[in-house]
Amino acid sequence: MKEYDYVIVGAGLFGACFAHQASNKGKKCLVIDRRNHAGGNIFCRNENGINVHVYGAHIFHTNDKPIWDFVNSFTEFNRYTNSPVANYKGELFNLPFNMNTFYTLWKVKTPHEAQQKIKEQIESLNITEPANLEEQALALVGTDIYEKLIKGYTEKQWGRKATDLPAFIIKRLPVRFTYDNNYFNDKYQGIPMGGYNKITEGLLKGIEVKLNTDFFKDREYFRSLGENIVYTGPIDEYFNNRFGELEYRSLRFEHEHLEIPNYQGNAVVNYTEAEIPYTRIIEHKHFEFGTQNTTIITREYPSEWKKGMEPYYPVNDDINTMRFKKYQALAADETNVLFGGRLAEYKYYDMHQVIGSAMSKAKKELG
Repeated sequence: MKEYDYVIVGAGLFGACFAHQASNKGKKCLVIDRRNHAGGNIFCRNENGINVHVYGAHIFHTNDKPIWDFVNSFTEFNRYTNSPVANYKGELFNLPFNMNTFYTLWKVKTPHEAQQKIKEQIESLNITEPANLEEQALALVGTDIYEKLIKGYTEKQWGRKATDLPAFIIKRLPVRFTYDNNYFNDKYQGIPMGGYNKITEGLLKGIEVKLNTDFFKDREYFRSLGENIVYTGPIDEYFNNRFGELEYRSLRFEHEHLEIPNYQGNAVVNYTEAEIPYTRIIEHKHFEFGTQNTTIITREYPSEWKKGMEPYYPVNDDINTMRFKKYQALAADETNVLFGGRLAEYKYYDMHQVIGSAMSKAKKELG
């Protein structure tokens, strides 16, 4: 009989959710994480009363009422609505693309006028079968929106020319012919009052957690501790990169504390021109309607992922997809090991999707 029913590798959202569900079923869990904090990328650092989203903006949104009720059981969520602003060479545009955006661009006031403008631009391009991201975006929204609000931002984000990116990345762009700046269409949206750490603390309450602990330093030891392993780290690392490393885009964050109460008047401002190296500036206090006398901003710089950096966005092109499928086949043959979360599944997840996936896998595993 081993000491734990489950040793869970990774104290991020998937690992914490699984541990919570298993613990509720009477299972004894140990959660380990190589970082010095739990919560993975939703971790917040409190500075001067401001909850700083250390790993970039996290805005919770879902249509799933059980998941919304679940996260609200740990702390109440505020009424924050994601309404980013795009800055293109000093001009400001509302996002997602809506009537406010079209009025700023073309001074059109009715949905019909905006639709006609986009239709004219698309027709003149004669794109029948988009061969890349650039053609796909042009075929959806025309030249003005593409040149000002998509091209520079997307090329910075992916580190590649839009003509070298696959069309599927941008299959559907949110285009709205109403004066509505709410970025998400989901029914439920907000930020946990007191920050995301409240969620992590609630999920891991009463569960043993060891931080600064690397599974790979002694994997046989950790396997000996638990009847089962739940692994949420990079799947290629688990298999010693047997088929090569899976590729990611990473991010570098530049945090700055300012002795003013308000820097940009909005939580998120995207910088869509190619000449500015960062993709956006986040002003953290606006996520929680802060009234502090000072503010903290973060510039977000996309970069190629290299070993030692945090992997954020999987590069789901043909080569990486084939490579991942080989790792997936190895994972299927592992006994008493459950793989889950964005790194183990090489998949971009929103927060509610991670929780849904963890709950679904826990239910299947635990009955």
